Amino acid sequence: MSEQEKKTKGDGAAKGVKKPMVKKPKADAAPEEPAGPRVPSRLQVQFDTQVRGALKEKFGLANPMQHPRLDKIVLNVNLGRHLEGSKLPPEKRQTAIDTLTKITGQRPVVIKAKKSVSNFKVREGFDTAAIVTLRRDRMWHFLDRLINLATPRIKDFRGLSPKAFDRQGNYAFGLTEQGVFPEINMADVQFTHGMNINVCFSRSTTERSRFVLEQLGMPFEKPDQK
Repeated sequence: MSEQEKKTKGDGAAKGVKKPMVKKPKADAAPEEPAGPRVPSRLQVQFDTQVRGALKEKFGLANPMQHPRLDKIVLNVNLGRHLEGSKLPPEKRQTAIDTLTKITGQRPVVIKAKKSVSNFKVREGFDTAAIVTLRRDRMWHFLDRLINLATPRIKDFRGLSPKAFDRQGNYAFGLTEQGVFPEINMADVQFTHGMNINVCFSRSTTERSRFVLEQLGMPFEKPDQK
């Protein structure tokens, strides 16, 4: 084999070898900052450090697995009543979605009706509700804003009803307008609507759930205020 053939063969072999690609850092790109530690909500810290001890003393729950647990908070906006003819106005639908997105930091799921109910103006296949389910950190942060910011802004507020618990200890109540949340600017909304809020517990009873919410600052109505 001649020297020229060896050289040609060597060049071909070299061309067939793939060199690893090395990405050069951009000069204008800023260095990425490391993510900091997760900061829990102050209500979650209060529950772990104070409320658990109070539950142990009041109800004799020595085992931590017997303590009530806050699982989730569900927000629901009814859209079926706003149907005009055979459809829901798009501005009303978007207003309800924007409201839940702003106050929860999570986009809601729009539910369609499975069957028609004329008494409630619900038609099969049309949008009937917008629902958001909050868990973990978002749940605790929303509960903090609800207790300390939203409820004091309710007009003629005298406290939430303490009779809205079920046997499992879940608590449900309603708001008549979305303007009680400071994130909502009523000058920008298309229409006023309310919402239902369900605070769901596990391993709980009516007495235990009410005690936990009272310890966290939930403003229940007192008997002398009626």
